[in-house]
Amino acid sequence: MNQWPGVKLRVIESWDEDNSHENNSLHYEGRAVDITTSDCDRSKYGMLARLAVESGFDWVYYKSRAHIHCSVKSDAMHPTHISGCFTPESTVITESGATKLMSDLRIGDRVLSMSEKGEPVYSEVILFMDRNMEQVQDFVKIGTEDGAVLTVTPAHLILTWNPKKGLMDYVFAEDIEENDFVLVKDAHGSLSPQRVVKLSAVVRKGVVAPLTAEGTIVVNSVAASCYAIVKSQSLAHWSMAPVRVIAKLESWLSSKSNAVSSTQSNEIATPKLDTTQQQNGVHWYAKMLYTLKDYVVPRSWRYQ
Repeated sequence: MNQWPGVKLRVIESWDEDNSHENNSLHYEGRAVDITTSDCDRSKYGMLARLAVESGFDWVYYKSRAHIHCSVKSDAMHPTHISGCFTPESTVITESGATKLMSDLRIGDRVLSMSEKGEPVYSEVILFMDRNMEQVQDFVKIGTEDGAVLTVTPAHLILTWNPKKGLMDYVFAEDIEENDFVLVKDAHGSLSPQRVVKLSAVVRKGVVAPLTAEGTIVVNSVAASCYAIVKSQSLAHWSMAPVRVIAKLESWLSSKSNAVSSTQSNEIATPKLDTTQQQNGVHWYAKMLYTLKDYVVPRSWRYQ
């Protein structure tokens, strides 16, 4: 009322009892609304979204260019996760060509990723920045024209393609709009642009955030960053340089140890401890970076 005298708030979707939304939609729980202004002036929607945030909605994003989607957390919902993750049932492609569930992924696995030049490469998983099979979390579900579907947390960085400028850029998942382009693995094994045709908000149980040496990963055939929270792939990748160095050193020491062991026929092999299974929560190094970002990263670069 103060921003636009005479203009009213128009609610086009709220609680749904007709099953017109997809499974797990927050509309079925009475926790979501789709809104516009009464004059349907799309130039006002950016400010409308900011007003919705200020009014107390927990999550606000452009579900399409036609309206703003707003939702609130359940009273029973776990606290909002601070990192960017995929769902446990999401899949990756290993170097052998096999498909593997994110929940089954292990440190040392080599999975399909993307190089700095935008080419498909296989990269080693060096750690998990987050892994929690019990965490209940809001996700963005992104669907492309050829049927690829990626479910990811709102603060995760997704690679997009601008056909007019011929440029690739990383944006937060919640900022992706219909008719944007993401890179998807095609039948020839290349990563090619596909149009986003559907966006929705869903709730899932479990979060997994693997980090590869390349800092990218192809999940459910869609190219994505391994990073979140900070809107800069290069800065995020640079900040993880110490753990990449440690991972390379550990790999080198392991190979040397195996070489020595193979020359000693009487030596008994010691089972390697699977630290992946032990981890439950955010990795200590990632947690430290999430804390530091508030002091060293410009606010305009951070996920709000």
